[in-house]
Amino acid sequence: MTAPVALPGDPPGGRRAAAVWGIGVSVYFVAVIFRTSLGVAGLDAADRFDVNASALSTFSILQLLVYAGMQIPVGLMVDRLGTKKVLALGVVLFTAGQLGFALSPSYEMALASRALLGCGDAMTFISVLRLGSRWFPARRGPLIGQVAALFGMAGNLVSTLLIARMLHGLGWTATFAGSAAAGGVVLVLLLLFLKDHPEGHEPAPAQHSGAAFVRKQIALSWREPGTRLGMWVHFTTQFPAMVFLLLWGMPFLVEAQGLSREGAGSLLTLVVLSNMVVGLVYGQVIARHHAARVPLALGTVAATALLWATTIVYPGDHAPMWLLITLCTVLGACGPASMIGFDFARPANPPQRQGTASGIVNMGGFVASMTTLLAVGVLLDATGDNYRIAFSSVFVLEALGIAQILRLRARTVRRERERLVASRVETVHVPV
Repeated sequence: MTAPVALPGDPPGGRRAAAVWGIGVSVYFVAVIFRTSLGVAGLDAADRFDVNASALSTFSILQLLVYAGMQIPVGLMVDRLGTKKVLALGVVLFTAGQLGFALSPSYEMALASRALLGCGDAMTFISVLRLGSRWFPARRGPLIGQVAALFGMAGNLVSTLLIARMLHGLGWTATFAGSAAAGGVVLVLLLLFLKDHPEGHEPAPAQHSGAAFVRKQIALSWREPGTRLGMWVHFTTQFPAMVFLLLWGMPFLVEAQGLSREGAGSLLTLVVLSNMVVGLVYGQVIARHHAARVPLALGTVAATALLWATTIVYPGDHAPMWLLITLCTVLGACGPASMIGFDFARPANPPQRQGTASGIVNMGGFVASMTTLLAVGVLLDATGDNYRIAFSSVFVLEALGIAQILRLRARTVRRERERLVASRVETVHVPV
């Protein structure tokens, strides 16, 4: 299947679309900075709140739990209220969470602040995807999604490079409270300049009828094989890199591979940089060749599994540096591959269901990440910190995801072809 053609009523795109969408992306950029800021402040947080490693890991797990649990509700909110209102609410929540984290005098209040931050963060990415679909032609969807994810990874880099330095130079309160000011800046820009859609491209008014409407939106979105395939692609591709970056990569590289914290930090940064480069490549490829979606997703899973297995079973005490570098480079492809899931859900659902469908897709990877974070921790405790056994849990979820992708692939492609033929027939009969 070739790249999607322009459809009747497609938004025009252009400079104004880029400017409006750029405001939405800036909100997501700040949200990712706040989301990942704990990753460079773990040791400081342990000292500040006097907690052990298990209590510290609860910050990340709770944040993921809130984020994953909010995906479908946020998708419904975006479909009903529009992008601007949901993004504004998200900014208020994640900024309050970051500020609360800066000022929290106790572990319990800090935990509540991270949950609040996760709730606001959950409202950003789906909103940005919907904003892009309202302002740009459908054929630009894959590239727009990958570029949005690239800016998110840039936010991760800011945390790694800037927040870490601020912590050591300014201290805990000044760093987190000062960074919260970025939330205020993007909120002002959003309220002044962001619009849900260009003039003349208003969505058809939807009939909302409470719980019945909610059930119908979810059921219709789930009924589409493209939505389910997108969720399983996201589930299968995203979680290895997420688990590695969010919690277990640093302990594995330091404790199991004998690296210094500085060396391990450099490898984690390599994952982020690789993600940014691969994202641009994947976006261009999929925009031109829609048939490449499944091969790219499955190829990324296969490469990740191969390098992951080679690293954990490598004979000897430590894997060589070249293998660790290769692993981290390949892990960088996981994020861009997960974005392919949205490219299956987008054409499968009408505009009034885009938010709901995106929420279902986005939930996949975060459920897998949360499950693996817990599984690795439990297995490490049960085996006396045997990373080879604990990290093998990754293959269970990858096998499950691959089976579902293969099951749904043909059905999704068939539905897309039917939809494309119908749209061409409709175009022929449009009166001139």
